[in-house]
Amino acid sequence: MPSPSPKPAVNCHVPRHVAIIMDGNGRWASLRNKPRHSGHRAGVKSVRMAVETSAQRGVEYLTLFAFSSENWARPEEEVSSLMSLFVEALRREVAELHRNNVRLKFVGALQRLDAKLRKKISESEKKTAANTGLRLTVAIAYGGRWDIIEASKSLARAAVEGLVQIDDIDDDRFASELQMSNAPDPDLLIRTGGEYRISNFLLWNLAYAELWFTDVLWPEFDVSSFDEALQFYAGKQRRFGHTGDQVEAL
Repeated sequence: MPSPSPKPAVNCHVPRHVAIIMDGNGRWASLRNKPRHSGHRAGVKSVRMAVETSAQRGVEYLTLFAFSSENWARPEEEVSSLMSLFVEALRREVAELHRNNVRLKFVGALQRLDAKLRKKISESEKKTAANTGLRLTVAIAYGGRWDIIEASKSLARAAVEGLVQIDDIDDDRFASELQMSNAPDPDLLIRTGGEYRISNFLLWNLAYAELWFTDVLWPEFDVSSFDEALQFYAGKQRRFGHTGDQVEAL
């Protein structure tokens, strides 16, 4: 079940849950006259950095937006290259994640992926299922609107079958049907690449997240960039609809 609805609190400096929209791989490659897939490959090192830095800084949950519902509309060659890269990355990285006690989970319309990738995803989740360190979630073939629609369908079916009463559906009950029901809502959203939008990512879950945007392209996002985002978060007062004076009085 998801965490209870958020309560106001003076910022505890380190976000419990960081979500990242990893944008700018293609542009990074284009600026270097390289094919777009080389940018995606270059971005893998930034993924490693984000995982390592999250664990070192005390972040408990890290969620990465790897491939959106809308990304299926990209050129077939690029999509195919991305899917191959996912398989390769899982083959190469999961053992290291496991050694470092990272628990790996994937969310999204996984049934749309090919059988080889689905098998690798299942194997990686099973291998790391008992780990107690950083909870790393990868959103692939994911869209926030899709997530909300699927949750609505699930609750509608339960209501028709008499398993839930309409008036019993509240924020927590609805959130329990979402893809991210295994994690608290993100405290901080980071988006690289210079765009100022959330692009259909975790639409429900980002309701109270602090949003930090940077022009840095994802392959160039490094420890200093991550720390800058964490410093931004540390300067925020988390009020959740209350006044600053109310928060300070707690």
